[in-house]
Amino acid sequence: MTSSIPILDKKEFIRWFLKNYQLKRRECVWILNYLLSNDRILENIHFVEEAHYCPRAIVMSSVESNGIPFRFYKGNIMTSDAEKSFHDIRLNPEEGMYIQINFPSIPPHQSYLAVLEENPYMPKYLHISEKDRVIAEQLLKNSMLAFQEEKILREIDEALDCGDKERFFELSNLLQVLKETSTK
Repeated sequence: MTSSIPILDKKEFIRWFLKNYQLKRRECVWILNYLLSNDRILENIHFVEEAHYCPRAIVMSSVESNGIPFRFYKGNIMTSDAEKSFHDIRLNPEEGMYIQINFPSIPPHQSYLAVLEENPYMPKYLHISEKDRVIAEQLLKNSMLAFQEEKILREIDEALDCGDKERFFELSNLLQVLKETSTK
């Protein structure tokens, strides 16, 4: 599987990451720098989430994250020996390698989003279905409407307590508009 992500975007992300974050294991820096220097290998690198599901993967973490410092997965083998992964990358440049980098990314940086790919090995039961997404959106919408309605009702009570007729009518109209939009 060759990547649809341009090599330049991958290089930009790796440079940005190395400039802004410190990795828990120095060998990870060596691996990322090696990838920067070899376009043929970088062509087969895929940045994904949940890389441990992939047949050939590396997971590395920045010191700011609580993820594991380093793991290399190949078939049924898992090791924390970074040298083994380096040699595997060097000896098998044409094989796809999936890399997960754990770092604080909220909100996600644009260069990270530019290289992040969907993990093709992620089990189907972990994917969010369209039905689940619609249900979650509706739940969020209903919660927001209920919160707004409660807030307006409290403000109406305050307006009544203060004898502020103008504010009372303004908030009553606002509540009516809110109720009309919630039924649509």
